[in-house]
Amino acid sequence: MPGRPGPGAVLAETRALRVRLGERPVLDGVDTTVRAGEVLALVGPNGAGKSTLLGALAGDVPADSGEVLVDGAPVGSWSAPDLALRRAVLPQSAPLAFPFPVEDVVRMGRAPWAGTAAADEDDPAVREAMAATEVTAFAGRPFPALSGGERARVALARVLAQRAPLLLLDEPTAALDLHHQELVLRICRAQADGGRAVVVVLHDLGLAAAHADRIAVLADGRIAADGAPADVLSEELLSAVYRHPVEVFAHPRTGEPLVLPRRQRVSARTGPLR
Repeated sequence: MPGRPGPGAVLAETRALRVRLGERPVLDGVDTTVRAGEVLALVGPNGAGKSTLLGALAGDVPADSGEVLVDGAPVGSWSAPDLALRRAVLPQSAPLAFPFPVEDVVRMGRAPWAGTAAADEDDPAVREAMAATEVTAFAGRPFPALSGGERARVALARVLAQRAPLLLLDEPTAALDLHHQELVLRICRAQADGGRAVVVVLHDLGLAAAHADRIAVLADGRIAADGAPADVLSEELLSAVYRHPVEVFAHPRTGEPLVLPRRQRVSARTGPLR
C-alpha cells in the first residue's frame, strides 16, 4: 500500500514523453512533474494533447518514447490493482448502462482497497465523497436516470471515494452549471490542501487561474508554458496559442488573472464597431 506522501513529494512525472496516435504525433517531448499538495491545471486549445497527457499519467495511453513515472516507478511496472491504489482517474465520459443506484456507483471507487486494512474506511469514504459532491440526496436513484451534470458529480464522487494520493480529472466541469463548476474546483483545492496531488484538464481559464497552483499550457503537443497562473496567463502567449486575441486583467479584488477573448461588436448596417 502506498504511504501518505509528504508535502511537495513527486507523485508523477513525464520525461521527454512522446505519444503518437496513428501517424499523428500528439505529444512531443513533454516534461512535467506532479507534486503532493498541488493543483496542476492542463489548458490549451482542442487537440493540444491535454487528455492524452492525462491518459499517459494514468497509464492508459502508452508512450512511444520517454518515461512516465507514478510513485517513483514506471507506470507500466505497476499491476492494475497497485496502480489503482496510487491514482484515481475521472475520464471525460463515464458511460454506465446498468441501473446501479448512485451509492453503489460511488462505492465502486473502493474496489482497490478490498482485502486491505483500509477496507474499514469504505462506508465513511463513500459518505464523505457523496456529501462533498452534493449527491447524497439522490443516493438511491439509478445512475442512468440522472441528468448529465448529476452523473458527472457521481463520477467524481467515485473518484474521491477511492482516496488515491493522485487524482487525474479530465474536464470535470464540462457538464456543470456555475455553482457546481465552482464546487468541483473547491473540491480539487481541498484535496490538494489535504496532501493529495490533483491534475485537472480545463477549458475555462478563469477557473484555472482562480484555483490552480500551476498551469501548464499545451499547444501542438508541447508545453508552451508552465508556472503560476499570474506568470503563465499572458495576453501574448494565450493569443498565440488559441489563435484569437485575448485580454488579461487583474481581478480588482483578488488580483487573480481574468482572461477574456477580445471581441468586436458587429452592426448589420455598418460592420464591426470599434
